[in-house]
Amino acid sequence: MKYPVTVYGDPLLRKTAKNIDKDFEGLNEIIENMWETMYTSDGVGLAAPQIGKSIRIFIVDASSGADEEPELADFKKVFINPEIIETYGDEWIMNEGCLSLPEIREDVSRPDNVRIKYFDENFVEHEETFKGYAGRIVQHEYDHLEGKLFIDYLSPLKKRLLKGKLTNIARGKVQPHYRIKAPVK
Repeated sequence: MKYPVTVYGDPLLRKTAKNIDKDFEGLNEIIENMWETMYTSDGVGLAAPQIGKSIRIFIVDASSGADEEPELADFKKVFINPEIIETYGDEWIMNEGCLSLPEIREDVSRPDNVRIKYFDENFVEHEETFKGYAGRIVQHEYDHLEGKLFIDYLSPLKKRLLKGKLTNIARGKVQPHYRIKAPVK
């Protein structure tokens, strides 16, 4: 089942998501549906708050970027109850987009590396470091669990310039190629 993507303006996107346990009802189905939703929406990551669920899960699949970064070939993972241990390295700027902010792309600066502890879909605990594009995706999706969006990293001037677009998103006056759930009609 493909979920509609919750978009900017919905208060759920600004809440800190809650940890879950391995017996969380419907967990496997939620994860399966998140994959389907992400692929249909042409995303490389998707967090549970983006499908209207305030739980600490995000998924990533950046294998499509393996041509440019070969280490991304097998970068397909489920992150449950993740906790960033540290971010470090040089800050670098990359143009980011987000399924919850359709039609908006902006340059965002993030550290090159992220060390994160998480559980996979089988509730096996991992601690890994991701760098480059993989690290950026992990940081972006993790932000969703903390109630942050990539626009929060922009200057006040940039945010003012985007105000009209953000208002249109919140009112559902955008038509991406995937289904959305806007907070106001």
